[in-house]
Amino acid sequence: MDWFTIEKVDNKTYVISEYKHWEQMHSYLLIGDNYALLIDTGLGIGNIRCEVEKLTKLPVKVVTTHVHWDHIGGHKHFNDIYVHEGDLKWLEEGLPIPIDFIKRDVIKDVEEFPKDFSIDDYEVYTGKPSGVLKDRDIIDIGNRKIQIVHSPGHAPGHICLYDLENKYLFTGDLIYEGTLYAFYPSTDPLKYKESVEKIMSFKDVKRILPAHNSLDIDVDIIERIYNAFVELDSKCDLKQGSGVFEFRDFKIYI
Repeated sequence: MDWFTIEKVDNKTYVISEYKHWEQMHSYLLIGDNYALLIDTGLGIGNIRCEVEKLTKLPVKVVTTHVHWDHIGGHKHFNDIYVHEGDLKWLEEGLPIPIDFIKRDVIKDVEEFPKDFSIDDYEVYTGKPSGVLKDRDIIDIGNRKIQIVHSPGHAPGHICLYDLENKYLFTGDLIYEGTLYAFYPSTDPLKYKESVEKIMSFKDVKRILPAHNSLDIDVDIIERIYNAFVELDSKCDLKQGSGVFEFRDFKIYI
């Protein structure tokens, strides 16, 4: 079976999606003149490196939007890995979540897995990265520069990535259609709001490319999500345990 779906954004940008899983996870391959940049490595159910090698022969740098299990599943297949300093400890020492809880989410509502996948063998990646990222760092992959935007709230070291040439904003788990999560002990609803406000300053964004669900979302969703957080803040609801709040095409779970 084909676990991954590959979609083309342009001649040097590809989406590697896992639509057969309820997370509908998206990783992104950006191709420069000297390197390819892989944003996240997905669930770890299929071997994402095999998909990358169909698209490029360039050396691959992996950049982690944040260290949650569904974004680092394929890290084990790569050697050149980068993460923001805020999530460094999780990458090196592991997530503070029991493996049984993670395995439950891995197999949830999946009708068929690849033949070589076994949930009994599933592990969450840990390891030392090649480099540690900070806000406003620039990664140059060869005539293509990608800016790191530290955007905590969903995770301490969460980052978005901005393609300075193409004006693509890769938003990770900060912005997408669906349920936005800020209820975990490691999340911070107030910082989430501040991060959404921060990326609103990128006025020339041509396309948002999220980590989950629909790829066809309007740029104005950033402002609408920010306004939703402002509304919740005005009602003193930006504290964990407040509940799930529904808006037009997204929910906020605090």
